[in-house]
Amino acid sequence: MLSKNDMRVTALKSGHALLEYLESNRPDIILLDILMPEMDGFETLIKLREKSWPAADIPVIFLTGSEDEESETRGLSLGAMDFIKKPFIPEVLTQRVRHCIDLTHLQKDLMSEVEKKTHENEMLTLHIVRCLADAIDAKDTYTNGHSGRVAKYSWEIAKRFGYNDHHLKEIYMMGLLHDVGKIGIPDSVINKPTKLTDEEYDQIKNHPVLGARILSNITEMPKLSTGARWHHERYSGGGYPDSLSGTDIPEEARIIAVADAYDAMTSHRSYREIFPQEKVREEIKGGRGTQFDPIFADIMLAMIDEDTHFAMREV
Repeated sequence: MLSKNDMRVTALKSGHALLEYLESNRPDIILLDILMPEMDGFETLIKLREKSWPAADIPVIFLTGSEDEESETRGLSLGAMDFIKKPFIPEVLTQRVRHCIDLTHLQKDLMSEVEKKTHENEMLTLHIVRCLADAIDAKDTYTNGHSGRVAKYSWEIAKRFGYNDHHLKEIYMMGLLHDVGKIGIPDSVINKPTKLTDEEYDQIKNHPVLGARILSNITEMPKLSTGARWHHERYSGGGYPDSLSGTDIPEEARIIAVADAYDAMTSHRSYREIFPQEKVREEIKGGRGTQFDPIFADIMLAMIDEDTHFAMREV
């Protein structure tokens, strides 16, 4: 019936044959009888759904001569898309199968479009955040590209620690915006070539609070302010603005703290050149357990050791 209506059909004699067939084939839909040799249709559907493979989400229509309502209820509860009782009218069978196929294709197209739009929105957000990060860096004459490098180093540390893709995107954004509070600090203070007064230093130390206040308004990304507020806390305590210590400091902030300190040492400043790589390594190692979380300091040390050409630095 279906072949005569321009559908390509593969007929199989058992549930086992179906599962073997699906190892290398992916039909649009499966028509499954309840009464079959070796294992029935219910058991076949259970095995189909429990396996972690691409075929697990193929729509299934049950065909049965049974009038038992319990069978229909069970089939639908196991995830069958439809339940067609025999005997059936050929035209009705054809239309119901075609409608199920069209519906699944439409669902896939919609999912693809949603994924596409989600990706486009993420890229637009990232572009805006990068522009904002560039604006932050532009305030400080001596930190060209600092936010981008901190974001990159934070992403790499987090990746090695085991973050998933979603969490990696989050910490990359946090890294880009960790210094956003500097927008509220006068240029004369940020770019002062001589030693800061106590009052001016207090203004600088206030940038994490300002940054967190700015980013907390982005309710769609509630964790975004984490890196901004706490990247100057110290693992042993005594940092600012909240004097947190150990694991009381959010994990992302502990990662960004290592990345931020590393970039500060490997970037040009008005009063000094880039630290030699060995000196940078000594500083990171010396800060294990005091300034930095030992776990993330060790990951940073491994990255330094792999960087035999000292490429991780401001060019």
